Amino acid sequence: MPEHEVEEVEVVPVRGSMFVVITTALIVVVMAVFTWVMYGMAQKVFLLTDVMVEMNQSFKYIVTDMDSMAEDMAEMNGEIARMSTAVGEMNASVTEMTGAVGEMSANVALLTGEIEGIGGDLAAMSENMSYLTGTVYYIGTSMSRMTYDVGKASTAFSSPLSYMFGNGFPF
Repeated sequence: MPEHEVEEVEVVPVRGSMFVVITTALIVVVMAVFTWVMYGMAQKVFLLTDVMVEMNQSFKYIVTDMDSMAEDMAEMNGEIARMSTAVGEMNASVTEMTGAVGEMSANVALLTGEIEGIGGDLAAMSENMSYLTGTVYYIGTSMSRMTYDVGKASTAFSSPLSYMFGNGFPF
């Protein structure tokens, strides 16, 4: 039987193959860490967006309440004006009674002066209520603007790339 000849093969190490393996493994690890970090950031942005949307909803309720308060204050202003008119009529009645009652005229005159002061105070109060009503209206307007800005901020946080590339680079 003929014997097979076995040729001896020399194994030559390939230079740099270990470097390529290590480099590829490190790239994979770095990409995995980067992906994990981006996933965590996306979760935080999602949570922040939910909070901003809830805050926007709360601002809507506040604006509605402020509008209702402004309407109530306007109604109260009308009631105070009617009360001031009634006090003026009462002042006229007291003056008429002063002429009819001789003995109590000095006391009634003093009372009339005090009622006139109350009438003046109520008139000033009525005027101040209109300023207060206007102030509440401006508060409602400011809340509306703030609600609009919160909506814009929610859009920016929920879609940061479209915000950056849609409006030009912020840097």
